[in-house]
Amino acid sequence: MALADRITEVDRRIAAACERSGRKREDVRVVAVTKYVSAAAARAVVEQGITQLGENRWPASEEKWNLLRGQASFHFIGSLQTKKVREVVGRFDYIHSLDRLSLAEEIEKRASALGIVVPCFVQVNVSGEESKHGLSPNEAADFAAAIRPLRHIRPIGLMTMAPIELEAEEARPVFRELRLLKDKLNAGGVFGNELAELSMGMSGDFEVAIEEGATWVRLGTVLVGKEEEEA
Repeated sequence: MALADRITEVDRRIAAACERSGRKREDVRVVAVTKYVSAAAARAVVEQGITQLGENRWPASEEKWNLLRGQASFHFIGSLQTKKVREVVGRFDYIHSLDRLSLAEEIEKRASALGIVVPCFVQVNVSGEESKHGLSPNEAADFAAAIRPLRHIRPIGLMTMAPIELEAEEARPVFRELRLLKDKLNAGGVFGNELAELSMGMSGDFEVAIEEGATWVRLGTVLVGKEEEEA
């Protein structure tokens, strides 16, 4: 299937999921996971109107960044090592994997030096898988209190990944729990600002994630082709 046709089909499926759950289509945004495709392929995605790109390494994404900055926003979607923060902050517009205080402090230091504020998603390991990064749900409030003094980090939402072996419907409780956690944290005011966003759902389960409240879905295979892998 051609790229334009895949994008049309994905948009149709997103719209249908929004309709089923009483949501507006414009409330859900797509991050195209371009980490395994060429700069030319990423440019083709942008030319089709998908301007949010997901990458997980620098300098592997450097060519795409040089080619498309100003035309696209870049989302860092992988686990971020503290020693790699200098490469990421100032280049990536969003970080989806804030999961520990040492990382937050390093992001703060780099962002402060650059005079910028970095929008971040706090990664939560809802499923409890040992192979997954992220805070446990019961650590989130304490983490919020710990990072609240950091002025160059702006927590905008939560991120999670469902176990890849689950069927889409089986992943629903994971997504629902993240939404409920967001609501609980907002009710307690622990971050000092409202968390408006939920980054959850990939190629195999994005429709269920949308039905449970996703505002960002991270799509690789279903959008950019069969050779793509998920973030």
